[in-house]
Amino acid sequence: MELSLEFWYLFPVSILIATIAMSTGIGGAVFFSPLFMLALKLEPKIAVGAALITELFGFSSGLIAYYKTKLIDFKLAKNLLLFSVPAAIVGAYYAEMVPPMVLKAIFAAGLVFIGFQLFNAWRKEEREKKEAEQREEFAINHESELTDAEGNTYRYTVCNRNMGRSFAAVGGAFIGMISVGLAELQEYHLVARCKVPTPVAVATSIFVVVITVLVASAGHFYEFAVAGGEVLDQVMSVVMFTAPGVVIGGQIGPKLQKNLPEDKMKVGISILFVILGFFMLYTLTT
Repeated sequence: MELSLEFWYLFPVSILIATIAMSTGIGGAVFFSPLFMLALKLEPKIAVGAALITELFGFSSGLIAYYKTKLIDFKLAKNLLLFSVPAAIVGAYYAEMVPPMVLKAIFAAGLVFIGFQLFNAWRKEEREKKEAEQREEFAINHESELTDAEGNTYRYTVCNRNMGRSFAAVGGAFIGMISVGLAELQEYHLVARCKVPTPVAVATSIFVVVITVLVASAGHFYEFAVAGGEVLDQVMSVVMFTAPGVVIGGQIGPKLQKNLPEDKMKVGISILFVILGFFMLYTLTT
């Protein structure tokens, strides 16, 4: 195996990306896949596989940090995993049968739509009108209650569970095919639609993504190992810099998320989704 040091700059870039991903619950592969394809000129299949492996390291690191905060709703996560994991297996298996450009175009458009929906849901005027009412409603009528390691109590109800399961299945399939989709769809369902507190939504989403990505990336890594040669060299030359970077960012992100204003973070997520969606559409033409 011949490893190259030419991708050294991916180490600091990976720290930054993982910090953003862990503080918002967005899948890091949304950043890494286009980066690998555009900057590194990797083949789409290699880029997707490398992005998944990188994301697995980063989300696993973030998961450890969030587990310590006791913000993960394991009951909700289990319900979502029952749909995301089988879908990821199917998605990875049939990835070569669906044109990558078609999948990317669909998801990019969906990302822009979700971004706008998140923004509309948390506009200042709507927040001021509904915030007090929602707080009172959740204090009296709520299905779930979670107390974190610092003693903060979160009360919420996960609405439209069938939609959540559908999004988990669709997102899992996209994870297997193009490395992105699950975290973003969960953000939309839990944060924008159900008003689940952001810290709980992010932590739970990360747990679900870690398990799902573990399944999806195993298949890709097996293919790389079997192929060997230049393909494996390319992947390992990238991952040896991105893996330690995302592990570090995975520890920084949860600490940053705890200190960010919740409302501003939601607006930031919505803007980020729109930017990422348009960027992915741009990559289709390059």
